Amino acid sequence: QVQLVESGGGSVQAGGSLRLSCAASGYTYNKYCMGWFRQAPGKEREGVASLHTTADPTYYADYADSVKGRFTVSQDNAKNTLFLQMNNLKPEDTAMYYCAARARDSGGYCPSSKAWYKHWGQGTQVTVSS
Repeated sequence: QVQLVESGGGSVQAGGSLRLSCAASGYTYNKYCMGWFRQAPGKEREGVASLHTTADPTYYADYADSVKGRFTVSQDNAKNTLFLQMNNLKPEDTAMYYCAARARDSGGYCPSSKAWYKHWGQGTQVTVSS
């Protein structure tokens, strides 16, 4: 059974940076779409970034418009770990951040819809103060 554990959240001031990690275990396959999502209080869970485990993030990382140019997704496949580097954080980035995964044979862009993903972590809280 796939397990995802997020870490790296915390409290920062606006303009600061955080790096989130998602450690995956229990993989029975080696090709997955991985996604970062976030959910602020009272709001829907939304996609932040996604990346296939076989894809070059330079070309196939996908980002929500609200985080483009500030967030960068990357991965260390040897360690089954997904990262989200978040720079120039804003108060509106405050949310619980979740990692998600679903096996998919084909590479390329991955879906940004939360309904498509099968496996979820418990989340890590990010709080940005002004």
